[in-house]
Amino acid sequence: MKLKSVLLAMSVALSFNAYAQAPIVIKFSHVVATDTPKGQAAERFKQLAEKATNGRVKVEIYPNSQLYKDKEELEALQLGAVQMLAPSLAKFGPLGVKEFEAFDLPYIFPSKTALYNVTEGEIGKGLMKKLEPKGITGLAFWDNGFKVMSANKPLHEPSDFKGLKMRIQSSKVLDAQMRALGANPQVLAFSEVYQALQTGVVDGTENPPSNMYTQKMHEVQKYVTVSNHGYLGYAVIVNKKFWDGLPADIRTALDKAMKEATTFEKAIAQRDNDLALEAIKKAGKTTIYTLSVKEQADWRKALLPVQKDMEGRIGKDLISAINKEAAK
Repeated sequence: MKLKSVLLAMSVALSFNAYAQAPIVIKFSHVVATDTPKGQAAERFKQLAEKATNGRVKVEIYPNSQLYKDKEELEALQLGAVQMLAPSLAKFGPLGVKEFEAFDLPYIFPSKTALYNVTEGEIGKGLMKKLEPKGITGLAFWDNGFKVMSANKPLHEPSDFKGLKMRIQSSKVLDAQMRALGANPQVLAFSEVYQALQTGVVDGTENPPSNMYTQKMHEVQKYVTVSNHGYLGYAVIVNKKFWDGLPADIRTALDKAMKEATTFEKAIAQRDNDLALEAIKKAGKTTIYTLSVKEQADWRKALLPVQKDMEGRIGKDLISAINKEAAK
């Protein structure tokens, strides 16, 4: 009888130790390719996080909408089906945090320096705080640079957009942007864009060059205009309940890994977009055009009223604060 008790106690102890030593799994889902700046930074975070926690944390990366598409991923995070995402900032508008749509405003960031003044300062911290009532903790802003426009016709002047069906993310600001240019905005999941361009469901789209190249959109778009009219960035976020439930030392190690991954991501973002634009040019299927000073001024004139139009949605004070930081 004593032997049975000893064996049972040993079995329980072994089971407990096995359970205690089982790694904490973080499922990190995103919608872009592994070789984009976001994809590479996610892989770098995995390496850093697993090393920093001595294997106590295992990060599983699911790129290219393998688990969830654009509209599904935030709900999956809130439900705890995945623990980490890096959605584009436009995704938080439909979630009810409309202030993030300020990042979609055309020509609001004249440079990366202006952008970082916002994301790394008090404005950025304040925006991340607004996610917490939604069950989300914001960890970092990741960068994917300024956008180009593409279509199967040259886009030099605002009038060139008239009547075109242009794919956008689900954002009231991006909707207003395309309408200001005379285009018809079409909301589509990122994973569906290539086929929609190929079949003519939409005529064109906007993206940083790295997204365009890695999704092979240049193969079905004859013209690209380097307009730098808007910005595309991401917020790396986690399920708040999951994050708050982690041991303090694990959270500290993951925070450090995220900071290092973010530094890496910012360093490669511009480089990868420059390389992608060069690769699109070399592919020979797409004509690349850079706006002249006059044309850029015409685009600004057509698009700047969007900032005023969106004050009621995003907040006049926030837009003013961003413009003030951007002017420094």
